[in-house]
Amino acid sequence: MNYVIVGNGVSAIGAIEGIRSRDRDGRILVISDEQVPTYGRPLISYYLADKIKLETLPFRTEEFYRDNGVDMKLGARVVVVNPAERTLELQDGEVVKYDKLLLATGGSPLQPKIPGIEGKGIHNFTTVAHAESLREIVDKVKRVAVIGAGLIALKAAEGFAEKGIEVSIIVRSRIMRAYFDETAGDMIVSHLERNGLHFYQGAETKAILRNEDGSVRGVETDRGEVPADVVVIAAGVRPNMGLAIAGGIETGAGVRVDDFMCTSDSNIFAAGDVAEAKDMLTGEYTVRPIWPNAYTQGRYAGQNMAGANAPYSGGLSMNSVTYYGLPTISVGNSEENEATGHEVAVHLDRENSVYRKLVFKDDVLVGCVLIGDIDAAGFYTSFIKNGFQLDEEGKKRLMDGDPSPSLWPEEFIEAMLNNP
Repeated sequence: MNYVIVGNGVSAIGAIEGIRSRDRDGRILVISDEQVPTYGRPLISYYLADKIKLETLPFRTEEFYRDNGVDMKLGARVVVVNPAERTLELQDGEVVKYDKLLLATGGSPLQPKIPGIEGKGIHNFTTVAHAESLREIVDKVKRVAVIGAGLIALKAAEGFAEKGIEVSIIVRSRIMRAYFDETAGDMIVSHLERNGLHFYQGAETKAILRNEDGSVRGVETDRGEVPADVVVIAAGVRPNMGLAIAGGIETGAGVRVDDFMCTSDSNIFAAGDVAEAKDMLTGEYTVRPIWPNAYTQGRYAGQNMAGANAPYSGGLSMNSVTYYGLPTISVGNSEENEATGHEVAVHLDRENSVYRKLVFKDDVLVGCVLIGDIDAAGFYTSFIKNGFQLDEEGKKRLMDGDPSPSLWPEEFIEAMLNNP
């Protein structure tokens, strides 16, 4: 069997491990337009801040690829997928054949239509190459403006702030709204402001302002000018669906896959930030661009490419980040409230920066937000992932911060003991 993986993110690693769990002999070829093997993308802010070295970024060692018989073409771009012929054409003209193909092409930063955005001084922050270009200027700038409200924006800001640079974050609505409610977001902002970051929340970006020589002067917003020497655009990511679309593969918000991570072509699979896959809690098919989902999707795709016929149970909305010593986690449908028919329990201790929000639907925990104290996060997640029914006493214990495994169903505990 001839397996080809386009893309080299964490879903590619999952796919390699999935394939090799079923097929030790088939050829695996990974093609990536990046110059380096898979690395920990969430770590690039620490690399920018000189907290870690480049050699610590790889997600797997060189031995991993060698031991799993993986060939790699780095710095190579696929320009055409031909499903009828089961071939790929590379930018240099080379044609590659496949029996089973995985599209793990990830996403690309969105570039909003802002006057002045074209030109020098504008950067993105999603790859090690982006981090490298910023490292070249990080000691030459005094003020940085970050446009965006998500994880990429906050991590870029953190990387610069750690180098003692003045950082302003321009947010159209509020930070991390896909994962955190208003209370949690306000707590994170307050914590970051105490550590020197400046926030312009609810500010609309009007233009990038430039000096006569074309260099960046600042950002014009509806709340005034934000001075800056460099602007980082972190306004979201768009799935890289171009190859799938041109190849006649069905797409929506992402490349559409079934419960086996297979696309509309039976020989082509998709996983990671490009895939529109099943959500564990809602049963809907959506794009969830987070690492744990990407790896798991890749592993299931790899197993099924090798003939496993193993259904993917679905991804879970999840985010876990520590900001300047403040740990945070959000799991599941954490934004729901009483107006949507959910029961919500909240514990708030602003003095100690502790927040716990639990969301229940029909006596099942479907979401949680934890700020400050996250020691029980794994237990809360187990209740969400497994959909355990809770009686009033069980719900109260969860609300009181005691998601004890003693509340798990006996049959679940027995299954765990019998399948360690």
